Amino acid sequence: QVQMVESGGGLVQTGGSLRLSCAASGIAFSTMGWFRQTPGKEREFVAAIRWSGGSTYYADPVKGRFTISRDNAKNTVYLQMNSLKPEDTAVYYCNAVRASDPRTVLSNYWGQGTQVTVSS
Repeated sequence: QVQMVESGGGLVQTGGSLRLSCAASGIAFSTMGWFRQTPGKEREFVAAIRWSGGSTYYADPVKGRFTISRDNAKNTVYLQMNSLKPEDTAVYYCNAVRASDPRTVLSNYWGQGTQVTVSS
C-alpha cells in the first residue's frame, strides 16, 4: 500500500528556512517529487530526485533556493527551503513521479501534505 507522510511545515518570515520531510512506503526505487498547492489553484511541481540521487529537477521559481535530497535507507525525501518568499506559501506534498517526466505522478494517492506559510 502506497503511503506518503509529509512533515516539517510551519510559519516563517520572509527569508527564513524550513526543511520538509516525506516518509514514503509502498514505493520502491522510484523518482520522488515535491508538489505544492494553494487554494483555488492546481497542484504544481516543485522538485524531483531520482532514486540514485544523482539527478535533481527544479521548477524555475525555486531554483537556487530549494534543495531536494533523499535517504533511501530511511525511505525519506527532504526539501530544504531557503530564502522563503510569501509566494512559497502552500500545502506541500510528495509523490512518486515518472523518471522520464518528473512532473507526472505515478500514484493517485496523496498524503495529507504539510502547510508552509511565509509571512511578509
